[in-house]
Amino acid sequence: MSLSEHFSTDDLHPIDIVEHLAEHHEWDFDRVADDQIAMAVEGQWRTYSITLAWSPNDETLRLICTFEMDPPKDRMADLYETLNATNDMCWAGAFSYWSAQKLMVWRYGLVLAGGQMAIPDQIDTMIRAAVLSAERFYPAFQLVAWGNETPEQAMGVAIAEAYGRA
Repeated sequence: MSLSEHFSTDDLHPIDIVEHLAEHHEWDFDRVADDQIAMAVEGQWRTYSITLAWSPNDETLRLICTFEMDPPKDRMADLYETLNATNDMCWAGAFSYWSAQKLMVWRYGLVLAGGQMAIPDQIDTMIRAAVLSAERFYPAFQLVAWGNETPEQAMGVAIAEAYGRA
C-alpha cells in the first residue's frame, strides 16, 4: 500500500504532508513555521538534519539535508574535488559545503508550478533520496577529510556501494 493511500491530499499544504510523513515514520520534527518543518532522520552513519520549506512565490518545495563537518583546512581542496565528483554522480539534488556553518549540505527543489500538488510518496522519495545520498557519500567525504585519501580513492568507496543486504 502506498503512502498516498493513507492521506487525503486535496488542497493539503506540502508541509502538512511532510508533518504527516514525519509522524508516520516516527521522526523527531518541529514545525518551524507554516511553510517550514525541520526533522531528524537516523541513518547508518549518523543522524541527518532535514528541513523542508515551501516557497509559494516560485511554487517550490525545498529540501536541505545537513550534517556537521569541520575538515582540516589543508584538506579543503581535495574535499571540493570530491564534492564535484560526487555531484557528477547525482542526478537529483547536489551537495555543497557551507564552511561558515561547518555543514555538508544536500539540496533539492521540487517544482510544483501551475498549482500542482505534491503527493506523500513523492515527498517521501525526496527525503529518502537525500538520506541515501548522504549515507552513500559520507564515507568518501570522511576518507578525504581525515583519512588523507585522494578524491579518486575515496570515490571508489561510493562507486563500490553494495546494494541490498546479505
